Amino acid sequence: MPPIEVRPATAEDAAGIAGVHISSWQGAYAHVFPTESLAALDELADRRADHWARTIEESRAAGVVHTLVAVAGDRVVGFADVRASRDEDADSARVGELTAIYVAPETWSSGAGRLLMAASLERLAAFGVEEATLWVLEDNPRARRFYQAAGWTADGSVKDDEFLGTPVREVRYRKVLE
Repeated sequence: MPPIEVRPATAEDAAGIAGVHISSWQGAYAHVFPTESLAALDELADRRADHWARTIEESRAAGVVHTLVAVAGDRVVGFADVRASRDEDADSARVGELTAIYVAPETWSSGAGRLLMAASLERLAAFGVEEATLWVLEDNPRARRFYQAAGWTADGSVKDDEFLGTPVREVRYRKVLE
C-alpha cells in the first residue's frame, strides 16, 4: 500500500468518503445491525456521496474546512469530520466535536485512523476550541479502545437512538485539547 497522507477533502473525494462510510459500518457493526440492513447501505452510496459533496462545498464556501481524508495513492481510505459541538449542553465557542472518523476495514490498523485523529485534533485546536467531544455506539468496543488509546474519556453522557431500525445507545467521550 502507498504511504497514507491526510489532507482536506474536496468534493471529488465524496464518492470515496461514502464508500468508506458504508464499508466501515458494514465491517464494524455486523454484530449490532441485521445483515440485510447493512447490505442495503450499498444502495445509498450515491445519496451519501451527494451529501458529502454538499457538506464539503458548504464548509469551503464558509471558509472553514471541516472534512479531512486519509488517502493512499489516489484512494480514499478514511475520513474525519469536525465542527462546533452540536450538543445542547455545550458552549460551541469552547467545545468542538469530532462528528465522524471512519477507516475502510481493509486498512484498519494501518495508522490511517491515528493520522486522521491527530489532524482532526489539530483542526479543532485551530478553530480555537478548548475541548472536544464525540459520540460512539456503546456496543463498538474496537472504536472505544481506539478513542481511549488516543486520550479520550467517557464523560457519563448517553443518548438512545435508532439506526437502521435498531435501537442503540451512544456514549459521549471528551478530550481536553492541548
